[in-house]
Amino acid sequence: MLTTTQNHGAVRVLAFNRPEALNAFNGAMFDAVAAEVLAATDDDSVKVLVITGEGRAFSAGMDLADRPDQATPPEHGFDGMFEALIAFPKPLLLAINGVGVGFGCTITGLADLVFMAESARLRCPFTALGLTAEAASTMTFPAMMGPQAANWVLLSSQWLDAQTCKEYGMVFEVVADDLLLEHTLERAQLLASKPLASLITTKEMLMAPRREALREAHEIETAGLGSLMGGPAHQEAVTAFTERREPDFSAF
Repeated sequence: MLTTTQNHGAVRVLAFNRPEALNAFNGAMFDAVAAEVLAATDDDSVKVLVITGEGRAFSAGMDLADRPDQATPPEHGFDGMFEALIAFPKPLLLAINGVGVGFGCTITGLADLVFMAESARLRCPFTALGLTAEAASTMTFPAMMGPQAANWVLLSSQWLDAQTCKEYGMVFEVVADDLLLEHTLERAQLLASKPLASLITTKEMLMAPRREALREAHEIETAGLGSLMGGPAHQEAVTAFTERREPDFSAF
């Protein structure tokens, strides 16, 4: 199973479940996460959704070893998962239990509240891969952090520790590792004690002015990624990754 779910009263915990791959995303996992978010959308017994990771990672982002099966197109894919997340009508919380890379970092901009373990780290590695941003992070990150911090995070590809993430506004609270899920569930249960209609109406008023802009940012980023994917800088980054060395971008 690529995801697991567990209900705690009106709170559902959705866990990325590829611990052997540090919860990196392949096509099947995009589909699995999208399906679970859509199921939580339609289930009136679920008032709050918490997303976390199994094992020592939250998510290592895209699985670079994944080779999509062209004969079997995805049911949802990345685009469908993104749409399910931004359309999710109820409170969406993250419990970042370990490293978060790529989408494991940019998902912070799509959540309502983010809780992060003290030892966890986040990274947007896009420029280090000869690529560019995704998941509407070019919109969400400046809104969360202010433009200069967002510029640094998206341009530098540097690691961010939990306290830095909190200072930047990416994270609501930093929690001791062994208390992360317990604390996140306490916060989630407090939200779940409120009427579902009030939660949905309030979130819709918060999201309605942003949703189309998120879709537009995602579309622009997807085009940018497409223009760079497979280019010389990206090829050098992939080669360096397989050879376990630092990429040399001096010619690009």
